[in-house]
Amino acid sequence: MANLRSQKKAETSARLLAAARKSFFELGYAATSMDKLCASAGVTRGALYHNFGGKDGLFEAVVQKINDEMVERLLAMAGDDASLDTFVRVCRSYLTFALDPEIQRIVFQDAPAVLGQRLRDIDAQGSIVPLTDAIADLIDGNIFPDIDPTALAVLLNGAMIDAALWIASQPDKDHSLESAANALEQLIRQLAGESSQSLSG
Repeated sequence: MANLRSQKKAETSARLLAAARKSFFELGYAATSMDKLCASAGVTRGALYHNFGGKDGLFEAVVQKINDEMVERLLAMAGDDASLDTFVRVCRSYLTFALDPEIQRIVFQDAPAVLGQRLRDIDAQGSIVPLTDAIADLIDGNIFPDIDPTALAVLLNGAMIDAALWIASQPDKDHSLESAANALEQLIRQLAGESSQSLSG
């Protein structure tokens, strides 16, 4: 019986997340109606509050899921390659998420106002450990100088999320992406003692 209840709860949560993700993307957070969302998911409003505590909790869960997917995509891109070029490519790729219509709308436009600091916490929880590991590999390979990898991961992660938020807010997002990605690459390569060799092409 307990397993059945757990399965039903998971199914209800999945339906709510899917419906919410679609609505938050198409309509935005402010214009999303919880009554209409619950109806489209085929669940009661009580189920929404039971599973997520309300609209803000549901929105945070959607942001968390999208962030997890972003991290998975970056990790897949990096693979087992500990080279500087791959590290730069992955960091640049994070910034391109700001051009993805769904991620742009939900994570980089609505989430800062709705979640505040919690957005940065969600991002850091998924990003700091793999970023620290990648930096540690570069230090072990004598590519980066011997510095605290966690401290550098926090600095780079903060710079990247701020850059992505900036890109998403600009009228010319493509130009802003190119400018931010080139600046980020320049910083990383100078840290490694190299001159910039743009990978954007």
